[in-house]
Amino acid sequence: MTPRPVVSVPLTWLYVPGDRPEVVVKALVSGADVVIVDLEDAVAADRKEYARSATAELLSEPPPVPVHVRVNALDTVYAEDDLKTLAPLPGLGALRLPKISAAADVVRVAERAAPADGGALPLHPLLESALGVERAYEIAAAHPSVQGIALGEADLRADLAVRDDRALDWPRSRVIVAARAAGLPSPAQSIHPDTKDLDGLARSCAHGRALGFLGRAAIHPRQLPVIERAYAPTAAEIESAEHIVEAATARPGAQALPTGHFIDPAILAQARRTLTLAHRAARS
Repeated sequence: MTPRPVVSVPLTWLYVPGDRPEVVVKALVSGADVVIVDLEDAVAADRKEYARSATAELLSEPPPVPVHVRVNALDTVYAEDDLKTLAPLPGLGALRLPKISAAADVVRVAERAAPADGGALPLHPLLESALGVERAYEIAAAHPSVQGIALGEADLRADLAVRDDRALDWPRSRVIVAARAAGLPSPAQSIHPDTKDLDGLARSCAHGRALGFLGRAAIHPRQLPVIERAYAPTAAEIESAEHIVEAATARPGAQALPTGHFIDPAILAQARRTLTLAHRAARS
């Protein structure tokens, strides 16, 4: 299987159950930017050991796209074996840590899972409780190995006892701000649980993009093109960004365009980010 180029700005993150290696293999050629092998919620207790060994076999050599593994929660009997088995493997791109509510837990994993060559294994804590959201910045800034944070909205809904999706907008914004304050990429949006509701997925992605998310996790390949379209810049956004960059290149510093739009360093940075995403879409 020929590896495709690593996408510098991932927009799609596809979850697959670790105890179904045949599904994992299909996910690797699904077009997802990152495949997340799940050893936690998607795997029954009597399948945990098999899922771990199957995932270890898969990651014994580098896969064609980045693969992250969501290990079992740190307070379970499975977590230690997950970390011990997976951390040394050459094909592991990152660990996703579920139900994190304290920075100390992240530090413990970072020290426990440090590669023998002295490098750093990327970690992605998942915030799935009210306490985790309250400590979002502490967790995001807990250790240099943290490369991103994200919400686990299903567990958070249960913890907060909310039924209206709008009730999660404040925790979403809290996590987005915490990630950026810690110098991390904008988080990816949590999954849309109805795999057949593609119109609802598109509307939800548009809302998430407006909040400041970048990309989204998926649980079925049919969701990937919808997420890609929702988060890719529009033709109008690309044209505007090109004009801004051209004007700033010709005349550095703050200025007003003939259209009346004002350019300053923040506007220029946003325009460059838009063009980065546009170039990414063109390569895909």
